[in-house]
Amino acid sequence: MGAPSIRVLVVEDYKPWLRYISSELEKLSNLQAIGEVSDGEEAVRQAQELQPDLILLDIGLPTINGIEAARRIRQVSPASKILFVSEMRAPEIAEEALKCAGGYVLKSDAGRDLLPAIKAVLQGKRFVSANLADPTLSDAKDEQARNHPHRRTAKNDHEVKCYPDDAAFVEGFASFIGTTLRNGDGVVVLATESRRASILQRLRLEGVDVGSAIEERRYVPLDVPDSLPKFQMAERLTSETVRAAAESNRRVGVG
Repeated sequence: MGAPSIRVLVVEDYKPWLRYISSELEKLSNLQAIGEVSDGEEAVRQAQELQPDLILLDIGLPTINGIEAARRIRQVSPASKILFVSEMRAPEIAEEALKCAGGYVLKSDAGRDLLPAIKAVLQGKRFVSANLADPTLSDAKDEQARNHPHRRTAKNDHEVKCYPDDAAFVEGFASFIGTTLRNGDGVVVLATESRRASILQRLRLEGVDVGSAIEERRYVPLDVPDSLPKFQMAERLTSETVRAAAESNRRVGVG
């Protein structure tokens, strides 16, 4: 008689990602998906009713966010292990999430990290995607800086991200753009029409006021250039956005 299956509740409101996670779970024969939920309130109810062994939890959810849902789940299903699967990279968000979870996987790294993270969390270990600096190290870094004020720390301002599919691409870019706009900064998006539409839909689902950002010239969507004149126009518009941001002491992201 084999070992009992590990019962998994998946909480994700983006259907392409839900399908991707389900396909990944099928790779481990001892995992059994017992429920799929698309909002935070329902996640708490299902966790209380089903008492799953493992919960894969997104952060950007309707009704209540994933972190608040995790806090409530801790009360109604304390034995359930929680693994966050999100593209949110802000250290303060990850730090708060890890207070009530065993791991944090970036969606853009899920192809490499999801299954190892599941195994680690089920064993009671912590797992954090390598591309997300462990927020628990922030205090140690601050202390190091105080003790060595003349030591310089290298900072990488440019990242190259690889996404396993279009769904991951849209999720990753929407998360980056949403964070940028909420901070009051500007972003220029060069993408195909279909991808721009998907990103816009995702931003609106997350409650981002894209209309105001467009009016304020903080969100500039552009089609992928297919000729030199179009590229030069995109470059000019990007320069205008950078100049406008500099005048108001803001930053600009180019996606």
